Amino acid sequence: MPIVTEPDLLILGSGSTAFAAALHAADLGKTALLTEERTVGGTCANRGCLPSKNLIEAARLVYEAAHPRYPGLTPLQLPANWAELLEQKDALVQTYRWERYERLLREIPGLALVAGRAQLLSPHEVVVTGPDGPRRLRGQQLLIATGSRPIIPALPGLEKVPFLTSDLLSSADDPWRTSLRQQPRSLLILGGGAIALELGQLFARLGTQVTVLTRGSQLLPGVEPELAQALADLLQAEGLRLLTGVQVQAVAPGGSGVVVTLQRAGRTETLEAEQLLVATGRRPNTDGLGLERAGVALEADGAVRVDRALRTSVAHIWAAGDVIGTAWGNQFATPVGAADGKLAAHNALSGEPPRAIDHRVIPRCIFTDPPLAMVGLTDAQAQAEGLACACRVLPLSLVPRAGAIHRTQGLVKMVVERSSRRVLGVSLLGQSAGEVIHEAAMALRFGATLEDFTELIHVYPTMAEALKLVALSFTRDVRLLSCCAS
Repeated sequence: MPIVTEPDLLILGSGSTAFAAALHAADLGKTALLTEERTVGGTCANRGCLPSKNLIEAARLVYEAAHPRYPGLTPLQLPANWAELLEQKDALVQTYRWERYERLLREIPGLALVAGRAQLLSPHEVVVTGPDGPRRLRGQQLLIATGSRPIIPALPGLEKVPFLTSDLLSSADDPWRTSLRQQPRSLLILGGGAIALELGQLFARLGTQVTVLTRGSQLLPGVEPELAQALADLLQAEGLRLLTGVQVQAVAPGGSGVVVTLQRAGRTETLEAEQLLVATGRRPNTDGLGLERAGVALEADGAVRVDRALRTSVAHIWAAGDVIGTAWGNQFATPVGAADGKLAAHNALSGEPPRAIDHRVIPRCIFTDPPLAMVGLTDAQAQAEGLACACRVLPLSLVPRAGAIHRTQGLVKMVVERSSRRVLGVSLLGQSAGEVIHEAAMALRFGATLEDFTELIHVYPTMAEALKLVALSFTRDVRLLSCCAS
C-alpha cells in the first residue's frame, strides 16, 4: 500500500511499544505510520529478549548434559559450536521479525513504515532521513516510542578499547550490530543486574571464563537480598567469579584483549580478559529527536515527561515504553511497553476520556537458571511505604515437585500486610519461576490474602505449590505436612 504521509498516528519507533500502538490504531479504524532508524522490531526481537533466551536455553542443555541431576545418568560433554548457534539464533530472529512485525505492515490496512532517523521539526511535523533521502511527515497525533539503549559509563580509557554491550546478540543483518561472532575465552562484565547475570551464565556454561564486577554490595539491586544472595551462590558454584563493592578506575588494551584497573576493599587490582561487556543499565533514547522544537519536556535523566495518561507536555504528543524512564512505576520491559503503547494509542485516537496507566502489578523474571521472578513489593519497599508487614522465606527443598526432579536450589519469599493479611509481594528463585509468578501476579491484581493462597487447590506435584506452602508457613510449620496437606 502507498505510504501515508499524514496518518492519524505518527509513531517514532518500531519496537513492541510502537507496534502495539499501531495495531490498536488499526483496530480503531485509524491509520498509523511508524519510523525506524535501525531494524524493525526494536531491541527485544533483534538484540534482547528473543536472541538471549534462545542462547540461554542452548547453554542450559550443554550444562545439564555435563551435570545430570539424577544418579544413574552419565555426564556427557556436548561440543558447542558458537558459529552454528549464532546462525540458528539469527534465523530464528529473522523468522520472528517477519511473522510478528514485517508481515503485519503488509497485511494490516492502515499500517506503514518509513526507514530512517526521525527528528521533530515542529509539534506536528517530522523529517525522516533514510536511504532515499529526507522525507517530511505530518501526524495528527504523535507517539514517541524510541525505546532505550545501553548506558556507557564515563570510564577512563573506555573509548580506546573495543567493548560489547547487550547488543552483542544482535542479528547479523543489523548494520549497527556490535555482535560477538566468536566466543571469547574470557570475559569481564561491568554491572550486576539481570543482563550481566543472564549473559554471564550463558557464556560460562559454554566454556568462557567469566568475571562480573559490580559497584554495589549486592548483585541485583532491588531484589530481595536472600534470593539475590542465593542466586549469587549458585552462579559461583558454576564457576562464575562475582566481585561486589568494586570501583572500576580505568580500562586499557591488554595482551589478550583488555585490562581493567579497579579498587576493591582498599586495594588496587588489575584484571585481564579477551573481551569486555558493559552492562551497567539502559537509558531512554531521546537525544537527537528534536523534542525541544516541539516543546516536549524531558526529565533530568533524559526521559520524556508524561502524565498518567501518557500525554507529554504537548497535548497531541504521547510517549510510552522505555523512553519514559521509570515514571509512574514504569519498568524497562517489553510487555510493559506494549501495554502502555496500546493505552497511549487509545487515549490519542478513541475520543474517549483518557485512561490512566496502571503499573501496580508487573511480574518480572530474570532468566538465569534457575530463574528469579518477582511481583509486587519487596520487604524493604513495603516498609518504605509505611506498611506494617510480615515476611516468610521458604527453601524449595520443602516443595515436593522440586525434590522429585532434583531441583531443590532456590527460595520463595512472601510479603504480607499484617492487618489485612493481604499479600503485597512474592519473589521466587527456582525451577519454572517465570511461569509460577503469574499465579502470584493474578492474586495481587485482585487483592488476594494469605487464605486465598492456602485454600486454593494446587495440582500436585507442581512448583506452584511453593506459593501455597509459603503462605501456610505464616501460621504453621510446613515441614510437618503430608503431601497435598493443608
